[in-house]
Amino acid sequence: MGLTFVSEPVRVRTPATSANLGPGFDTLGLALTLYDDLSARVTGDRFTVSVTGEGAGELPGDESHLVVRAMLRTFDELGGRPAGVAVECVNRIPQARGLGSSSAAIVGGVQLARGLVQEQISDEDALRIAAELEGHPDNVAPCLLGGFTIAWTEASGSRAVRLAVAEGVRPTIFVPQERGLTSTARAALPPSVPHADASFNAGRSALLVHALTAEPDLLFAATEDRLHQGYRAEAMPGTASLVASLRSLGVAAVVSGAGPTVLAFGPLPADFHPGTAWRAEALGVDATGALAGWSMVEHAERDPVAAGRKS
Repeated sequence: MGLTFVSEPVRVRTPATSANLGPGFDTLGLALTLYDDLSARVTGDRFTVSVTGEGAGELPGDESHLVVRAMLRTFDELGGRPAGVAVECVNRIPQARGLGSSSAAIVGGVQLARGLVQEQISDEDALRIAAELEGHPDNVAPCLLGGFTIAWTEASGSRAVRLAVAEGVRPTIFVPQERGLTSTARAALPPSVPHADASFNAGRSALLVHALTAEPDLLFAATEDRLHQGYRAEAMPGTASLVASLRSLGVAAVVSGAGPTVLAFGPLPADFHPGTAWRAEALGVDATGALAGWSMVEHAERDPVAAGRKS
């Protein structure tokens, strides 16, 4: 028997995310209060996408759009596709800046597809599908679940736990005009690192979990890194310089994801000015993740470690 699709539009809001957070390379992520809004309705012929805001005029308007690709992958998981879907995207997350714009699109597509059918897949499966499309789970996990997430991959796929963030964690992003590419940032990384650096980051990652969830005063030490930021500095000199400037003032600053955006945990010095090349924006931590109109109540009541938890 085929799938039954709802007739009314489905809406999803997906948060920006910052991954790595210094030492937690490919593992730790944080959902931020900056959002893309997406909607979709089943139509009779083809898949179309309209985009306003970030990426308007440059992102595709057909099945090659990342949101639609994620929808089609999810429909296939569910066992059928509609003849067509009209998608509308209002994008506020900067593209290719290290703030999870691709993860927001992927998670948005997965959630839209879930909302358009009356047979559901679990959060575990939604995370697995999103991570397969993105290639790693560190951004899709906080986008889907909200809050602060720890993600990892097993033979069966990606899993994650969500943790509540302590009071007093105040993220600020510094977004440059220029874009970055994750592939370029990854190409700068060496195939191996010294054992002492790996040990250093293991300790700092563990401390960061404690700092973000219980003791924000430890964030400066907890955000130190030896695995990736130094190797990427030559390709992003402006980013490296801003991180160094902020840290010289005692601010816990890191490269957001693969960059070039900088993430800092406040408070910032009142007289600090990053320069005209940067747009600064104070944000909060998104606590709920990608909300869909069809599941807001269920999502709000979900267990904090639901995705990937074995029953």
